[in-house]
Amino acid sequence: IQSTLTRESNGQYTVSSTLYAPVTREDRHSRYHCAVHYWLRGQARALESRQGKLNIFYPAEHLKLQVVSSSALVKEGDNVTLVCEADGNPQPVFSFYKKNVDSWDDLSSLVEPDSGVLNLHDVDRNSTGTYRCQSLDLDDMSQIEEDVDLVVNYIEGVSVKMEPSSALREGDSVKLSCDAHSPVDLTYQWRDENGRKLVEGNQLIVNNVTFETSNTFSCKVMAPSVPGLEQSRKVSVAVEGKPRIVAISSPLYVRQDEVINLTCKAIAFPRPRVQWSINGTAHEYMDNQHVASNLTVRVSHHLLQAGAMCRVFNALGSSEKHIQLLDQKSTAESQGVIIVAIIVAILVVAVLGAVIYFLHKKGKIPCGRAGKQDITKPEARKDKIVVEVKSDKLSEEAGLLQGANGERRAAADQ
Repeated sequence: IQSTLTRESNGQYTVSSTLYAPVTREDRHSRYHCAVHYWLRGQARALESRQGKLNIFYPAEHLKLQVVSSSALVKEGDNVTLVCEADGNPQPVFSFYKKNVDSWDDLSSLVEPDSGVLNLHDVDRNSTGTYRCQSLDLDDMSQIEEDVDLVVNYIEGVSVKMEPSSALREGDSVKLSCDAHSPVDLTYQWRDENGRKLVEGNQLIVNNVTFETSNTFSCKVMAPSVPGLEQSRKVSVAVEGKPRIVAISSPLYVRQDEVINLTCKAIAFPRPRVQWSINGTAHEYMDNQHVASNLTVRVSHHLLQAGAMCRVFNALGSSEKHIQLLDQKSTAESQGVIIVAIIVAILVVAVLGAVIYFLHKKGKIPCGRAGKQDITKPEARKDKIVVEVKSDKLSEEAGLLQGANGERRAAADQ
């Protein structure tokens, strides 16, 4: 430390101090300042400068290369970043390499400039290997390198085996086995064509298969230790058999000479053919294992009487069903006759009720208990009127039968 003290002509002093010291990399975080100590009016005082930090240049001694991924275990399809860091100042020039069989492939073209970052997008199993980061110090041309292994987990070779492998008939049983390869442990799951889970494990046994049985199954292979790593493989189970008609437009209400559509739908494998007993314009289409045929035809007298026959057949057999045609006009006439009969019956009941009411008003048909008593009495006493008075209304009716002078009315007035 060199110091100087200068007294100016005005009596003031100028103090100067210079520090000379060798620095090392350990001083890269150090902060420096100086202080002036003086006496003022018999008291010791001090004044400090602002702190300063030195920018010290030093070569790198250590290199750190690490794999940065969204998950702890890398799987196919992930994006992976290799980050290379050195402890030198300034940062050296970084280069990346991937080990081949007997050489190193230069990946420097994929590195972001002056960053020491290598981005690998959508990695696959071929991305697995040893990667090297190499730093070059341009001051002394020294090099440091560091290696890291990248493992990309995958599932490959997913296959499904069916036993028996020959064609199945309705009522048979089939065993499906699923297999795959991966560097990690795998689990298996079977689902039907609607995505509904069936069983856990690599085998699925389906008993008593039919046309209606789900004929498409999916084997889902998963790696529990690597979240998101999974693959699926679908398999179709073909069940052979003669056709079975599942839908037909019968009975069908028609009118003569009108154009109608007849529908016949069946299920079978191998693919069946549809044959109609009458001529017309037929349109046939397939839906999975279902075959449907629409026949456009004009209704004739013969067709109305005989109907139509739908026959579905393949190499294993055939099925047929009859379509009944009903004359809508005759049906309407029959319905009209029934309606007229109902109306007539209602009128008869109404007339009968009117007659009974008329006779009752004329007194020909007595009503109530009195009437019942008259019917059983001899003919000579039927002209008398019998009045029945209940006990709880006796006082009220007695009052009504009183005259204005308090006397009871005559029998004729009653």
